[in-house]
Amino acid sequence: MGCSSSSTKTRKSETSLKAALIIQNWYRGYKARLKARQHYALTIFQSIEYADEQGQMQLSTFFSFMFENYAHVHKEELELRKQSLESEQDMRDRHDYVDLIDVPDSYNGPRLQFPLTCTDIDLLLEAFKEQQILHAHYVLEVLFETKKVLKQMPNFTHVQTSPSKELTICGDLHGKLDDLFMIFYKNGLPSENNPYVFNGDFVDRGKNSIEILMILCVSFLVYPNDLHLNRGNHEDFMMNLRYGFTKEILHKYKLHGKRILQILEELYAWLPIGTIVDNEILVIHGGISETTDLNLLHHVERNKMKSVLIPPTETNRDYDTDSKHNKVGVTFNAHGRIKTNGSPIEHLPKHEWEQIIDILWSDPRGKNGCFPNTGRGGGCYFGPDVTSKILNKYQLKMLIRSHECKPEGYEICHDGKVVTIFSASNYYEEGSNRGAYIKLCSGTAPRFFQYQVTKATCFQPLRQRVYTMESSAIKILKERVISRKSDLTRAFQLQDHRKSGKLSLSQWAFCMENILGLNLPWRSLSSNLVNIDKNGNVEYMSSFQNIHIEKPVQEAHSTLVETLYRYRSDLEIIFNAIDTDHSGLISVEEFRAMWKLFSAHYNVLIDDSQVNKLANLMDLNKDGSIDFNEFLKAFYVVHRYEDLMKPGVTNLG
Repeated sequence: MGCSSSSTKTRKSETSLKAALIIQNWYRGYKARLKARQHYALTIFQSIEYADEQGQMQLSTFFSFMFENYAHVHKEELELRKQSLESEQDMRDRHDYVDLIDVPDSYNGPRLQFPLTCTDIDLLLEAFKEQQILHAHYVLEVLFETKKVLKQMPNFTHVQTSPSKELTICGDLHGKLDDLFMIFYKNGLPSENNPYVFNGDFVDRGKNSIEILMILCVSFLVYPNDLHLNRGNHEDFMMNLRYGFTKEILHKYKLHGKRILQILEELYAWLPIGTIVDNEILVIHGGISETTDLNLLHHVERNKMKSVLIPPTETNRDYDTDSKHNKVGVTFNAHGRIKTNGSPIEHLPKHEWEQIIDILWSDPRGKNGCFPNTGRGGGCYFGPDVTSKILNKYQLKMLIRSHECKPEGYEICHDGKVVTIFSASNYYEEGSNRGAYIKLCSGTAPRFFQYQVTKATCFQPLRQRVYTMESSAIKILKERVISRKSDLTRAFQLQDHRKSGKLSLSQWAFCMENILGLNLPWRSLSSNLVNIDKNGNVEYMSSFQNIHIEKPVQEAHSTLVETLYRYRSDLEIIFNAIDTDHSGLISVEEFRAMWKLFSAHYNVLIDDSQVNKLANLMDLNKDGSIDFNEFLKAFYVVHRYEDLMKPGVTNLG
């Protein structure tokens, strides 16, 4: 009996163990599939983000083209936004910006006392936690004071650490105020004994960029030797036009927003471009290239780098000996040099401009060498050999950079010599990524601290969080697809020799990548984008099902609608450049002339008569003006049957 009972128990234990192993293996597989789906969603977000940045960088070549051809546009009404051309000497003095703006007794927000103290930091933090808005008078005063101190600083700040004084390095925050609150909660406020480096990209994308900028600037003014600000690629007024900070300022400060934006343009240009820690760690926003020259970068006149979208203009084209003017004093002289109100615009030499572009925009890759950053359109991809070469050349041990969202908030590569730190959690979508910061102390390895600002997602299982990410990723990908419907349809039909309406999965994937250029795993994504028959063939016109671009006027041709939708962000920036009085209106003639330049530069094959007809239709009250913001907002994507996408249906894995 005893032996029989023991044998039965043994068999039960073995069965239980096998069952546990089966469940464990299933769960591991299930979690791996969820992680794969999460990875695919992040890949979509990142590919589209970088494609947008590439479009933004391409605008710089358009502006160069526009500057070169501007004098030959027959409509002299065309004007460039004064902000983009104005030299620092033309800025109004502080009196016009600060002293003439009164703070009324009815204002119940924070009141800053200059010179600032740590009390003002606390006051600001508490006010922003209560969603209060800092009065424009204080915003402008903080910006003026910050610029005054920044102008005294070198291009690279040198910082020393010690066991009693560790240095905290934070990456991109992108207007996500809750992440900054989280960092201060976990790590303490800036002080003489708790120094920080904020490594660029404080603004854009998030809804609280001005609050973050104010906290950082006030902290910098209180502790100028212990809080360090590096410039990122989004500390650029032209980037702000596309990515949200400009709209945030004009929304929160309707009366004085334009003044704030003008001062910001100057402040950005004076931000240091890097930090060197303990003479062995280089901290810059983007990265390096094989030609990075730190000796040169220490001495460039960084304040001349107004925007990546205003590159140096070097042209030998001779115009008429008489200068050509437009009506606001933008001058093209005999050598094609642009002048404003009689003062020449100062640019960095081209090779210095390129050096700064590289350190603001570059990304590391595992492959050796240095090659163009085709994803972003600016800077380069640099490999481990380039990292070793540059670090060895300048007796450095490590490069710390930001600029890229990482799922865990940080990433180490190039044999431990390159660290990416990203501090904006939930960057693409709730639950998409953690944020992180680094603590450095001389003689010890960097320590990483992760966090994630959680709201509803803290109670959601991984499956639900992944579904939320997938749904959002697929939605923005479909918007990119529908904006190229005509081009994709032509590509599909060229491959469809039998005129069957179907292609093989490989043919469909080839067409998608060839037209969209997003470098995505189209085969894996196909089940979420198209209908596939039982033989594995793709019904290619289903790529556009349940989604369309709303036409502002029904007479508009589909190709024109797609083109205007696709380039709407670029056109908004260009039209803002024309709109010197910030009225939101441009003349029909200005619209036609600028479109002519735009279509020529971008090789947009649309008959001008279509654009002329559409412009006339959009001039609703026939006064010769177009509200271009409303005009561009009229082109939007409509998603139908979104409620049919359930967690069990969407599966990027």
